[in-house]
Amino acid sequence: MIFPLLRFGAAVVFCTTISAGASGIPLRQSKEATSRPQAELQAIDMKPTVMKFGGTSVEDTTAFRNVTSIVRLAAGSRPVIVVSAIGGFTNALLASVERAIAGDSRGASKLLDKHFERHLVIAKDLLGKESHAAFVSLIGDARGKIRQLHKIIASHPVTSPPLQDEIVAYGEQLSSQLLAAVLCENGLGARGVDARSCVKTDENYGSAAPQGETVEATRTVLLPLLKAAKIPVLGGFIGSTARGVTTTLGRGGSDYSAALIGAAIGAREIQIWTDVSGVLTADPRLVPHAQTIPVLSYHEAAELAYFGAKVLHPKTIQPAIDQNIPVRVCNSRAPKNRGTLIVSESEAAPQTVKAIAHKNGITTVQVTSARMLGAYGFLRKLFEVFDQHRTAVDVVTTSEVSVSLSIDEASSLDALKADLEKLGKVEVEAQRTIISIVGEGLRNTPGIAARVFSVINDINVSMISFGSSSVNLTFMVDEAQAAIAVARLHQIFFEGSPQPDDELTGVRAASPRAHNREEVVV
Repeated sequence: MIFPLLRFGAAVVFCTTISAGASGIPLRQSKEATSRPQAELQAIDMKPTVMKFGGTSVEDTTAFRNVTSIVRLAAGSRPVIVVSAIGGFTNALLASVERAIAGDSRGASKLLDKHFERHLVIAKDLLGKESHAAFVSLIGDARGKIRQLHKIIASHPVTSPPLQDEIVAYGEQLSSQLLAAVLCENGLGARGVDARSCVKTDENYGSAAPQGETVEATRTVLLPLLKAAKIPVLGGFIGSTARGVTTTLGRGGSDYSAALIGAAIGAREIQIWTDVSGVLTADPRLVPHAQTIPVLSYHEAAELAYFGAKVLHPKTIQPAIDQNIPVRVCNSRAPKNRGTLIVSESEAAPQTVKAIAHKNGITTVQVTSARMLGAYGFLRKLFEVFDQHRTAVDVVTTSEVSVSLSIDEASSLDALKADLEKLGKVEVEAQRTIISIVGEGLRNTPGIAARVFSVINDINVSMISFGSSSVNLTFMVDEAQAAIAVARLHQIFFEGSPQPDDELTGVRAASPRAHNREEVVV
């Protein structure tokens, strides 16, 4: 049996009125004044500011109150709000799909009960009687539709990719509806907008790519609202195909949505509000004394995002680069902190290094073949194999007869390895970590590599890449030794004299091993 793909309606939530049959929340009359303040009239001519709030920024009633206060203070800057699903809900939605694929539709739906209740608690705490009743109805409708989708997937698992996106999109749909209602309840002229009417994508479900139509669609929907001095509220992470089928941009895609929307409307600034005060010099879980970086260049930020900095989605920076829009990373729990500003160019830090990023869960693949020696076309054939298996490569190093590559998505590894063995001998190592030293001017600063490797000279290092990027020195270590390596590097570049390993991270280093510097790319 073939099931038709679900499509969305062009419903928009309004604070003051509601059209019959619309799927948004009917809200009572907004408390905003009938005459606009002079500052608001002046703001009409300003470029808008895109403000994206992550899941931890909307995880409970207190978080919603914080966001309301932040938006109120920014009301004069023509804000456009992009919001993630409430904290933990996206993971639960994905887990429910896995349960449904396994054939347990009832269990899949039951996994979501506590998360729906979290929405209802926030609505009860922050909405008036009429708005609260409308949101309760909306939750009931979402529960019913998701339950039906679970049943379809359980009976016909082959339908899961598009239906998974349909289910997961409810996270952002509900959070954006709820936030729009809360803002209206507090006298702010918010308007809930279905992001699928703005972000147009291809049909690569689960990791859809935005299409050129996004720019015009976004302008058509948002500019009239901004002209009317309203505050659009959209869910991040979600889009739709040309046929109106729901898609998602991949994990962390709400940042990407914010950047796409900001580029489309020519934003003054794109703000990423999260639970840390900007981009830090290292992961604070490994380095308790990590510091906020005041200013980064686009190039530095892109490298950090790609190689493990969790506060930015790797694709966030490119739309900002295209339109030369500053990106600011802020802390919704400490909004007075200035955070990190990301701009087209920034000065080099006194110590050259600005941050140390790392990415765990890496698998390295080494292909060795004497056919490489003096031959052409070998690398093309090699990368065609990765392309066929839709597997992205992070780092590449080469020698005369071998190529080493790192991947962080190993779901197709067995099939990938089988095809690579047609080209040569294949060796695979799992549980590796990429460490990336980032800063403007690294390539032209004498002694940087010596400082880096002298402080970790008892840790085995491979796949060193230095010089292929002017702001990045990258290498690979065993995952078990990553915490020690990052802590030592942070100590020497940002905290002064080195300390014993157990004082840095609470654990001692592994026994010394030979320092391996084979396979260097310069």
